[in-house]
Amino acid sequence: MEIWKRFRKWGGIPSGLTQNVKDLLASREIENIFENSDFIYMLNQAQGDRQILAKQLGISPHQLSYVTHSGPGEGLLFFGNVIIPFVDHFPKDTLLYSVLTTRPDEVAGA
Repeated sequence: MEIWKRFRKWGGIPSGLTQNVKDLLASREIENIFENSDFIYMLNQAQGDRQILAKQLGISPHQLSYVTHSGPGEGLLFFGNVIIPFVDHFPKDTLLYSVLTTRPDEVAGA
């Protein structure tokens, strides 16, 4: 927790990743990390997680539609008080895609 709060002062860019935001927010200490995050990248979210994100970040029902049954590479960017929908269909036939993919079936074949 202390690292997360101080890392920016030291010139760092702390990063975290979670599958479900409700798991992240189950701990008050971890909730502080969420509250000290200026940039959040959201992909498809489960119903309970969408409700939490809407409440915590002030996301409108229309904006939530971008993380409701969204496809790969589609979602919302939260930066400060700005929320931006995005669609990023990254070309799969590139070397960069093969290095960055997290799909087990694609990694196994590489």
